[in-house]
Amino acid sequence: MIAADRSNRAVAIWLLVGVGMTIIQIALGGITRLTGSGLSITQWEVITGTLPPLNEAAWLEEFAKYKQTPQFQLLNFEFQLADFKFIFFWEWFHRLWARLIGLVFAFGFIWFIIKKSFKKDMIGSLVVLFLLGALQGLVGWIMVASGLTGDAVYVKPTRLAMHFILALGLLSYTYWFALKLLVPTNQIIVHKPIRQQNILLIGLLILQLIYGALMAGHKAANVAATWPTINGAWVPEQLFNHQPVLLNFIDNTTLIHFIHRGLAYLIVIVMIVWSLKLFKTTGSAVLQRAAKFPLILTVLQVVLGIASVLTSSTIVPGIWGSFEWMAQLHQLTGMLLLLSLVTILFLVRPKIC
Repeated sequence: MIAADRSNRAVAIWLLVGVGMTIIQIALGGITRLTGSGLSITQWEVITGTLPPLNEAAWLEEFAKYKQTPQFQLLNFEFQLADFKFIFFWEWFHRLWARLIGLVFAFGFIWFIIKKSFKKDMIGSLVVLFLLGALQGLVGWIMVASGLTGDAVYVKPTRLAMHFILALGLLSYTYWFALKLLVPTNQIIVHKPIRQQNILLIGLLILQLIYGALMAGHKAANVAATWPTINGAWVPEQLFNHQPVLLNFIDNTTLIHFIHRGLAYLIVIVMIVWSLKLFKTTGSAVLQRAAKFPLILTVLQVVLGIASVLTSSTIVPGIWGSFEWMAQLHQLTGMLLLLSLVTILFLVRPKIC
């Protein structure tokens, strides 16, 4: 039994390393987006793309490929080689880190197979992890490819949102898998109402994160660099000026901005009500420690969201400033908030299975 517990713990640590690396990967994705670097590498070379250009001739060759893209021709036509090297680095590092995650998964998988650390009930979860990781890589390339043709100067916001949400799904699934191996059943409680409201909050947060990605993809923060009103109005005009009407929900920057703010207020209200009930719930020591984080992270997330909006008027292309810091921290806090809610979801069940 002790050997089995040690085996579970070793696998869980491996999974948690993956969680940490995935958080870094999503953060690198945010930096790539904020620096406009995502379209700098025009090919998807899984093996040979591991190394960056190693000499001047190779750099000029890559720069020549970038010059064929709409982003260079329509937006960055004044770029010199030094400018290209800067954006190339962030996209290359983002892809390199994804490869490192794959290697950590592969070598860890082989090691635990040799050590016979995997139990039969782990195999299904491991297969799902592999499929989610492969899907994420595929969607990442499809997203980049969407900005290499036509008159696109950035990746399509809807594909950016899909890439982001799939990354959060992979992150949450890996974290849940680790919790299954680390948290004993005597730390899990039954409380159906708390769990139902927890699921509601996760649903609202996922919708909010999707709209956060759409905000990023459309660069909609500076549509209204004001708070609490949106350019002086509580309900701005032109919320539904696109046709067909449903297109507004993914393409109208004013409506996207309005929905993102509105969801934030709704989540705060629901979170406060739910947290007050959660604090009064008699539970395990693990639950009592975990219970305070969702509300704290929600408040921090709102503050960073407001700061992101207010500093969006200071954006200078090509310069990392206060807005970029606020936006990056806003994204990171959103990830941590999701994981805090997943923790409570794991600890509070409708019934003991």
